[in-house]
Amino acid sequence: MANCFRRQSTTMPVTPRSEGDIRQQADLRSFAFKDLKEATMNFRPDSALGQGRSGSVFKGWVDETTFAPASRAAGMPIVVKTLEQKDFQGHIDWLAEVKRLGQLSHPNLAKLLGYCLGDHYLLLVYEFEPQGSLENHLFSRGSNLQSLSWALRMKVALGAAKGLAFLHSDKANISYGGFRTSHILLDSSYNAKLSDFGMPKDEPTVDKSFYIDELPSYNAKRLSDLGLSTGNTEDPTAESNVYSFGVVLLEILAGRRRLDRNRPSGEQDLVEWARPHLRSKRQISHILDARLGGQYSLSGAQKAAALALKCLSGNLSVRPSMEQVVAALEQLQDTKEAAVSDQGKANGGGACGFVKKFGGSRQQQP
Repeated sequence: MANCFRRQSTTMPVTPRSEGDIRQQADLRSFAFKDLKEATMNFRPDSALGQGRSGSVFKGWVDETTFAPASRAAGMPIVVKTLEQKDFQGHIDWLAEVKRLGQLSHPNLAKLLGYCLGDHYLLLVYEFEPQGSLENHLFSRGSNLQSLSWALRMKVALGAAKGLAFLHSDKANISYGGFRTSHILLDSSYNAKLSDFGMPKDEPTVDKSFYIDELPSYNAKRLSDLGLSTGNTEDPTAESNVYSFGVVLLEILAGRRRLDRNRPSGEQDLVEWARPHLRSKRQISHILDARLGGQYSLSGAQKAAALALKCLSGNLSVRPSMEQVVAALEQLQDTKEAAVSDQGKANGGGACGFVKKFGGSRQQQP
């Protein structure tokens, strides 16, 4: 569980050792396995939403008031995530994690409704987000999902940034492991909801002095670029989260995956391909998703690109904090530069002032 996130505090939390401890320490519902089995139609394949490294994800339906199993027509949709319980220590860690997740509440975090604990199964129950993941909206061409407009992309980016900023705050004190577009869910109004920030990851340990040949989808090419200086190389940091957010923001702008082996060799790594264009205000249009058309202002696009470049900097002192990222994206929305405007009237000086204001020395995270 330690490689899922790293708390910045040196104070160790009190670890619950029983289901009763969870009830006392977190406002969560305890689901019976038979009820979740019925709610997901016996975990049938047509109820599966996906397969993660730590288990499967299923859609189910429960009564909105009693949370008893219900039919598709009458029930409230839920998401059931299964976890593998490999050993007793993992079991204890999971109990501690359930407690922590149950205490977190924020508009931009997926809401944990409850859990199901057994000798050989560990299940988490979340609210279902009807618009699916940001990944599907950006990359599932040819599906029934419509491409997101510029305004919606900036709204999602801001919501995701707010969620990360909350996780970095004193209240949560968590660095997110595995932040990516597939973990940004969208509700009916396209509000971003971060998910899986408490899920265990089975990542291989890699010496941080080496290059990674097969790039992890949201990691820097060198692990040192992630802000990993000492200790366990699998532990994410606030600095690595900012880098990962920069990758996500770049994917939002370009409508392209972080790593795409189907593209020409010079374009497979989105960050390396886009970086020269990000540095030139006149070349921003070269990296923007063609499906956006003329929905954006040139100065707005320049500022969003400049922010992505700051987040992706290999110099940790240059990267903004997530609070600074939120402020920058809020300014884009407040000045309506996330909406359509006359590109011919946009001046080229906006991006520099924007970066100077929000991209200075990185504030220390708690």
